[in-house]
Amino acid sequence: MEDYKVLAMNFGSTSTKVAVFEGDNQVLLKVFRHTPEEMKGLTTMDQNAAFRLPLILQYLEEEKVNLHDFDAVVGRGGLIHPVQGGTYAVNEKMLEDLSACTYGTHVCNLGGILAAQIGRQIGKPAYVVDPPVIDEMSELAHLSGHPDFPRRPLFHALNQKAIAKRFCAERGVAYDSQRLIVAHMGGGITVGVHMYGKIVDVNNGLEGEGAYTGERPGTLPILDVLRAAYSGKYGKTYDELRHHFSMECGLVGYTGTNDGREITRRINEGDKQAELAYRGMAYQVGKEIGAAGAVLQGEVDAILLTGGFAYDKTLMSWVESYVKHLAEVYIYPGEDEMLSLAQGAIRVLKGQEEVLEY
Repeated sequence: MEDYKVLAMNFGSTSTKVAVFEGDNQVLLKVFRHTPEEMKGLTTMDQNAAFRLPLILQYLEEEKVNLHDFDAVVGRGGLIHPVQGGTYAVNEKMLEDLSACTYGTHVCNLGGILAAQIGRQIGKPAYVVDPPVIDEMSELAHLSGHPDFPRRPLFHALNQKAIAKRFCAERGVAYDSQRLIVAHMGGGITVGVHMYGKIVDVNNGLEGEGAYTGERPGTLPILDVLRAAYSGKYGKTYDELRHHFSMECGLVGYTGTNDGREITRRINEGDKQAELAYRGMAYQVGKEIGAAGAVLQGEVDAILLTGGFAYDKTLMSWVESYVKHLAEVYIYPGEDEMLSLAQGAIRVLKGQEEVLEY
């Protein structure tokens, strides 16, 4: 059977990941790390795309990769209107929403934008897979307590689905037969309730709901936030407040760093404040998983812990101590996002899955 060749791209605020796949086989991988100086002044998606595209094309040229050999180009999905999970063709409406940040500003919007730019250049289809706005939540899960502020999912949909499917494949069970809890712990932390192939509840990790993270505060008392906003202590404009509550809270607020390795070093040197802050994050993740267990009414087949923080065995042991009574805990450090992007495109190319239109 033909192994389709796919270019996969995944963009972070300070990174650009590029991979070449032939079928499920990753033949090339490059991760560009971007300094604050390089990113300074890149305020729009178009400016960001113009900075990153030459890096990608130059790397592929240096590796003697012929762009016209690709069967498809795929990027991590961005902030578009809520959709079901799956592989989407990048069309003009999606590009318009991604470029204008109609539904939110995040660097993941570049996935569709640059996939389309390269795809057009070589005359091949451009896709995004399982964007972070997948909405498979139940009607009850959308209720927040105020009709004007419904709960909405903004989360690590791509990796959550990938890890859940990987777990199921390893055990020879169907994803749509399982009741799973998946906790992704990286720059953001999201805990998803996977019920029979759908993520029926998950916190809005991008906008601060849930456990506190390396940089974000998690759920805060609303009146305290309102008082802080009017006080001017954390900024006087929306952008200033957004920056504070997105980048200067969580572990950064307590310890001055979002680097788990640095915090672990301090803990080993006897820093009690660092240990308290780190344990606090584990405690809050455990509470979120416990709440997810309530959604599943205690019938949980497995709990899966993933993301960058999952490399930290001590942190994972703390989380596990709070939730192991619910179900067996499995740890998948890092993420399977690049392979998941390629596989999403290949399923469509092989006709195994229908491409979805935005």
